[in-house]
Amino acid sequence: MLLISLASLTVVGLAFGLWFWWACTVPTSMFFKPALIRGPKEGKRVCLTFDDGPASPFTEQILAILREYQVPATFFVCGRNVEREPDLVRRVVAEGHAVGNHTYSHLFVFFRSRRRMAEEIDRTQGIIEKVAGHRPRIFRPPYGARWFGLVPTLLERGIHLVLWSATGYDWKKDVPGIVAAAMKGLKPGAVILLHDGRETRSAGQLDRSRTVRALPGIIAGARQRGYTFVPLQEFLPST
Repeated sequence: MLLISLASLTVVGLAFGLWFWWACTVPTSMFFKPALIRGPKEGKRVCLTFDDGPASPFTEQILAILREYQVPATFFVCGRNVEREPDLVRRVVAEGHAVGNHTYSHLFVFFRSRRRMAEEIDRTQGIIEKVAGHRPRIFRPPYGARWFGLVPTLLERGIHLVLWSATGYDWKKDVPGIVAAAMKGLKPGAVILLHDGRETRSAGQLDRSRTVRALPGIIAGARQRGYTFVPLQEFLPST
């Protein structure tokens, strides 16, 4: 009888653990809300987002493609990377793209205190304001992870939590795989996740060339299906 009870507790514990992991990490989870995961389903509008930059030369290469295809995008930047390459952020803004907060050090927020999360967010807000002239209204947590205290911290600052509904899995797939994965998640209102950097690693420690090579295929594929790329701003609440 005792063995049955222990087995039952183990099963319940594992089930709760899996649920909790899903609630805190899977983008479609609404356990921590409000959050933007996907835009309106009316119309065939989608948006491109890039995480972990800026990182030369990949951010420049991505900007050149976006300019060639006349596509707006949003770059969720790490404060440490902005300090390293401020001119890249200025170019992002000058070319009409949006900038979002991605913490200072690419912080994994699990088990972090509210104060620690706030420090990372506020430090990056200040760095971006100094470089780009404004404080972002959007934030994406590294790895999509959420933790207790994060949403209230953002709400106090008037910052929207932004996740994603489609991704190219460009940290692990080859070029055709990145395009195929992004296309698989393509639906009206899709927020597409790609990367122009990798955490806060400097040049020589990362390679986003596959993302760069896949980007034209993603843009062309989406347009062939009748989708239009729009700024993320169009998906945010007006207030």
